Amino acid sequence: MSEATSPFLSRPLKTMFDPRAAKVLSRGLGLETVGDLIGHYPRRYDERGQLTELAQLKMGEEVTVMAEIAKVTARFSPTGRGSRTEVEVTDGRSNLLLTFFNAAPNRKRELRPGRLGLFFGKVSEFHGKRQLTQPEYELLDEDEDIDEAARQQVGKLIPIYPATRQLSTLKLARCVAVLLDGLSADELPDPLPRAIREEHGLVDLRTALEQIHRPENWAQITVARNRLKWDEALPLQCALARRRRAAEQMPAVARPVVADKLLADFDARLPFQLTAGQHEVCETIEADLARSHPMHRLLQGEVGSGKTVVALRAMLTVVDSDGQAALLAPTEVLAQQHYRSIVDMLGPLARPGQIDGDERGTKVALLTGSQNTAERRANLLDAASGAAGIVIGTHAVIQDAVKFFDLGLVVVDEQHRFGVEQRDALRAKSDKPPHLLVMTATPIPRTVAMTVFGDLETSILAELPKGRSPISTFLVPVLEKPNFLTRTWARIREEVAAGHQAYLVCPRIGGDDPDDSDGAEEPDESKAPAGADQSDARLDDSLDARLDDRPETARRPPLAVVDVARDLEEGPLAGLRIGVLHGRLPAAEKDAVMTGFAAGRIDVLVATTVIEVGVNVPNATVMAILDADRFGVSQLHQLRGRVGRGSAPGLCLLVTETPAGAPARERLDAVAATSDGFELARIDLEQRREGDVLGAVQSGRGSSLKLLSVIKDEDLLGLAKTAAQDLIERDPELTGEPGLAAMVDALASSERAAYLEKT
Repeated sequence: MSEATSPFLSRPLKTMFDPRAAKVLSRGLGLETVGDLIGHYPRRYDERGQLTELAQLKMGEEVTVMAEIAKVTARFSPTGRGSRTEVEVTDGRSNLLLTFFNAAPNRKRELRPGRLGLFFGKVSEFHGKRQLTQPEYELLDEDEDIDEAARQQVGKLIPIYPATRQLSTLKLARCVAVLLDGLSADELPDPLPRAIREEHGLVDLRTALEQIHRPENWAQITVARNRLKWDEALPLQCALARRRRAAEQMPAVARPVVADKLLADFDARLPFQLTAGQHEVCETIEADLARSHPMHRLLQGEVGSGKTVVALRAMLTVVDSDGQAALLAPTEVLAQQHYRSIVDMLGPLARPGQIDGDERGTKVALLTGSQNTAERRANLLDAASGAAGIVIGTHAVIQDAVKFFDLGLVVVDEQHRFGVEQRDALRAKSDKPPHLLVMTATPIPRTVAMTVFGDLETSILAELPKGRSPISTFLVPVLEKPNFLTRTWARIREEVAAGHQAYLVCPRIGGDDPDDSDGAEEPDESKAPAGADQSDARLDDSLDARLDDRPETARRPPLAVVDVARDLEEGPLAGLRIGVLHGRLPAAEKDAVMTGFAAGRIDVLVATTVIEVGVNVPNATVMAILDADRFGVSQLHQLRGRVGRGSAPGLCLLVTETPAGAPARERLDAVAATSDGFELARIDLEQRREGDVLGAVQSGRGSSLKLLSVIKDEDLLGLAKTAAQDLIERDPELTGEPGLAAMVDALASSERAAYLEKT
């Protein structure tokens, strides 16, 4: 709840409640002001009277039970230092045990047989009996007729808040009630313009708050939530509309297509035809580059859809207008891959001044952190002098020592692997803001969120180039079907025998540190416990034993490249040429391994996620991902995109021990069920949530969105975007809507908005 629109909302809670209560609200839930507490919305509602029969209660279920106290028993520990009060309640047919430890005397007095109450808690089991441990409860007045009391409670909704042990949902409801009872319409001016409320049938803010905290029926909850979602969506859309308007007014060097120069020469030597989708996106980008304000475009495309060619044509367009382009890649492996690929595509055009070069071409410089001094100095000079029209690199490009003669375009590949500060540092290397092209094969949640909110102009490459082969994905459930693992090794041998190559991906490098991952997006539920012993994973030299090693008290550490490669050489893949690739190898060794694999001198490449993006070996047809449940949806989709890049079909095998029904297993089932990267992005977003749309957090736990979902509320977001665009066009400073302006200004002055500014 924004405090920018009302002094009352900004009042500290310590002025409304006693210091102890305010302290609990602050420490437990981070609630400091009236606005914080009123904006702490219920996460769900229970309906009084619609009771689950006690016989039907399920283990682990959060329940609200209306029942009558049948029996109370107090038990004391042998030492006399503790007690347990057992309260047996009944619905007239079945019984349920309520267990209270060290119950206060007043609790023992009020919990008496014959009293009717509502009991809140989680169902567990003790000595074969279902119970609620330390449940919250609310007793009905003793003088009420039981039947009449039950009748009166039917249909009433109980708000269930995110709570803590010290601050129950009932206490929170009472605190909120104190604020609502003292809140007048005058103290809460409505920030949403009346015209928008009337057009979209939205209730006023005071009504919405009353109905979300103290609803009389489910319809009121729906109405209130819809209104409050607008309070989140419209200020954000206005902030983004302002940014778009400001960007359109920023000066930038126009980079129009120049006829009969480098781009035309490149097109003439292309050995293939661009797809219709590539043509369309290229025309859109060329139109953006020709304008005198910075392009800010997101290029989304399936793995293998030809994004690199589109980006290269954009870079050549800028070079033709005497500017430079920088391509930022997240890893040295990918930067080197881009360098080789672009140099190969340009051919003589990348070698001006050489015997076999074309004088109309431009140099392509590579900058990475592991280059030797002489090579790095030469590339820095080419970038600073303008001799290199295209500069490709990793984070090394961002360093202060790197200067550009005239940086006109920044291309960021796999943008989610970079912090926005890093991208901003690169864009700052030009006197005027350079054009920006961001590429991604599978949008991660924050990218999807930003796209839906409309901060980025978006182009999509959905069509795969001709000649790309389909990829089949299958699950290898080791627990249920251990023979499938044996078949996995056999399948790899078959592909190698047919003249093809294979990838085998592990989440960890190896060594004594169980967390030495190379970038796996390991979900919370699958993390190995801190200090987990790896010794058990090495008791047997066979990989099958490693996969089947499951300590009873802790999940084994993730499989490691170094260990797995040794096991394969001595076991199921003995006799094949096996290579190892991970982030800790020296740059020269990484380059040698990738060059050897691309040349066909390695049959099976055992690697971490360093091969996740950009690696292009058309002869690789099969990939097995071990401990696949330890990777995120986006990573799995990216990884399998390394196969099926030639004329032969691709095969991806997801090896896992995760049992059916587990959340991680559901992710794997989703990846196996579809090759649509955009559908997988939606699944990823639904599972991880949007992250903080205006902040640095890229997963759901830090989200500033309380009710709004960028997946479920796309229609509402579209309406809010249209409304915001109209408002900002008519009144850029929102002088006619002071309440909304205050909310937007609060965003503009926050760290989150400063972060957005850099994106």
